[in-house]
Order: sequence, then structure tokens, then C-alpha cells
Amino acid sequence: MSMSKPAKVALIAMGCEKNVVNSEQMLWLLDRAGFEMVGDPAEADVTVINTCAFIESARREALEQIAEVMETDSKIVLAGCLAEYHKKMPLKDLPEIDGYIGAGRFDSAADAVRDVLEGRNPCYFGELDAPVSETPRIYTGPPHTACLKIAEGCDNRCSYCAIPSLRGPYRSRRMEAVLDEARALAGRGVTELIVIAQDTTRYGIDLYGGPRLPELLEGLCKIDGPRRLRLHYLYPGLITEQLMDTVAAQPKIARYLDIPMQHASDRILRAMNRRYTRADLERLIQTLRDRIPGVVLRTSLIVGFPGETQADYEELLDFLQNAQIPRTGIFTYSREAGTAAAALPEQVPERTKRHRQKSIEKLQSRVADAFNRGREGSIADVLTEGYDRYAGVYYGRSEAESPDVDGVVFFTSEQPVPAGEWVRVLLDGAFGGDGKGAVIP
Repeated sequence: MSMSKPAKVALIAMGCEKNVVNSEQMLWLLDRAGFEMVGDPAEADVTVINTCAFIESARREALEQIAEVMETDSKIVLAGCLAEYHKKMPLKDLPEIDGYIGAGRFDSAADAVRDVLEGRNPCYFGELDAPVSETPRIYTGPPHTACLKIAEGCDNRCSYCAIPSLRGPYRSRRMEAVLDEARALAGRGVTELIVIAQDTTRYGIDLYGGPRLPELLEGLCKIDGPRRLRLHYLYPGLITEQLMDTVAAQPKIARYLDIPMQHASDRILRAMNRRYTRADLERLIQTLRDRIPGVVLRTSLIVGFPGETQADYEELLDFLQNAQIPRTGIFTYSREAGTAAAALPEQVPERTKRHRQKSIEKLQSRVADAFNRGREGSIADVLTEGYDRYAGVYYGRSEAESPDVDGVVFFTSEQPVPAGEWVRVLLDGAFGGDGKGAVIP
């Protein structure tokens, strides 16, 4: 008796690294259910598209991806934030979809695909305040670097942000579950863990009655294998002295902190519902530099928030000139339906937003160049990522570069250096906006 072939399923992951983790969990569920996973939707019976809907450009990108898959014969299951967004605010131009998986029901991926194959149109939407699913994941990234998500959702309620309505309130994972996953990743050869959440500083408040990020980091540092832990997305008002001391004391934790500040005008910060002032930010930056020698700061900023005047913008420029933050992402405000900021008057013209964005990018490019010049003569532990055969050099990342958002360090070596190997590099200058140097013993 012949057995029928398993259905073929493709999975497309879009959006941030936190969303990629959910895609890897769905991949594990689909593989465990016996489906044959394929990389091309043209070969698939069903394609699951896990989407981002944080801002309009992300939704547009997702719709373009859906349109591409619709040109094939594959059925489509829409998952993640765009599914959740569509549930609340139906999109007129959303093409016909065969099934939906909301942001609270990633663990229903296999059931949704089965339903579609059997001719049903499933809509799996769970409660967004449910505990974080501890579904395992099939890791799809580079073998040496992995993201470790420690929480889901957000409680900050920034007036411009739709994440709480799409992903729910802040829910921490149990500490032992996070440590178990870290051990499993270490067992696969991962040597750099990137600790992520929408707000890592809030970790543990909901489960344990107080912030537990320092305790979690100390536990992660005891795990054999990983040589570097990297922290992303710390809320400025929740960075405690204990956390600073932990980062300073633990050699495995990168002296690199990603702290989205968003603006520096007190008036705009209040309108954004960010609970700190410019003076608070300036004190925080100085304290971090005093208590964590050599710390590299990254931030993200929004220009063109409703009501942002030329004076507000110039105050932001002045703050950045003084702060000299070497790693900065500058974004233009996106008006998101359902957020408090969308109803504010005095929306800033797009042309003004772009002009302000480009001006800050020029300033920050000079800051980054000065940072690279200041590193000349220092030695960096670099995680090798590959070889640029056109330039004839290797490249990797020191603790000052996070994947995808920062540059790299280019370096030469007398011996072959495989991807994933750690080397000591003497920095001797810059290559464009990147560092450069040579391997030393």
C-alpha cells in the first residue's frame, strides 16, 4: 500500500528578529506535523507568510509579498502582525487569503495549514495577553549568532506605536525556559547570543514582581559556549544601577547597549508618552560611560512627530552633537491608525521629515567616522562572518557592531579564517564607515 506524499509548505519570514523567532517556532511545528518544507512558494501547496505591520511601509512590503505568492498556485496563510492588523482595521486592498494566524496563535500553524488543505478558511486569533508560547524553534540563522527572545508585547504605550494592539501587553518568559533555550543554542555551536524583547529592561516585572534582567544575564553568562551576550532595546527610564553593574562586571556581556531614545525635546517626548526628559537622557549617557568604561551606545530617533517645530528639531541636533552617540538609526514618523499620535494636529509634511532625517544622518555619519578614528590602535575580539573576495579581506563584528544594523570590521589574516571563528584584530583605521585592521596572535 503506497503512502501519499506529504503536502509541501513554504514559510516566508518578514519583519524584525523577534518575528523571525516566531517564524522558526512555526517551522518547527510544521516540520513536526510531517509537512515537507520547501523554499519556493511556486513549489508549495500552502505558503505561510509571517508579517510585520508596525508601520505603513512594512504593511506595503507584506502586501507586495502576498501579491507575488498569489502569482503561484500556492494557497496562502497570513500570519503575524498584518493578520492582527487586518482583524482590527480591514485593508481594502488585501487580496484573498485562505487562512489567518494572529500574533497570539503562532502555535496553531500546523492546524491552519491542515484546514486550508482540507478546503476550510481558518481564522486563528488568540488572546494577546496569553503567556508566551514555549514552542521550540528550528534555528535558521548563521550557526554562530542567534537571537534569544525573553519577552513578548509591550507596556510602554508610546503614543505613536501600534505594537501593544498588535502583540499585546508585556509578558516575560520564565527564566528557566530562557536559560534552557540558551543552553540548546550553545549546544548547536552558537557563540553570540543577542538578548531581545520590545523592552528588555522590563523583563521579569510581570512574573516576579520586579526587574530580573541582571539575574537572567548572570545565569546566561554561566552557560558554556557563548562568548558574547548583546542587549537590544533597553528603555531609558528603566536602566537600573544593578543592570549597569552587571554589564560592567560580566566580561561576556558586550559593552554595547541599544537604547531607543526617540527624541530630545521635552515637549515632543511628552507628546510621545516617553517618560523621561532630555536632562534624564544626558545624565544616563554620562552615568553609563562612567560606570561601563568603553561602552558603545546605539539609539533610534524619530523625526517629524506631529507638532515637531524647527526649534524641537534643532534641540535634537544639539543633543546629538553633544552626546556623540556612535550608532544611531533615524526614522521618519509614520502616522498609524488607532494610535494616540494619529489624532494629533499639526502633522509634519513628508518633505520636512525627509530633510530633517537626512540632516541628522549627515551629522551621525561624522560622529561614526570620529568613533572609528578613535579606535585606531586598539585590539578588538572579532567574530568572523565571511570573506570579501573582491576586496581580498575578511570581515566580522566586534562588540561595537550588532548584526544588520551596524557595519563590520574588515581585516586581513595570514592564515585562513572560517566563518564563526573568533580572532584578535589590531584596528588601524577605517574602510568607508567600517573599521579595519589585521589579525594578531
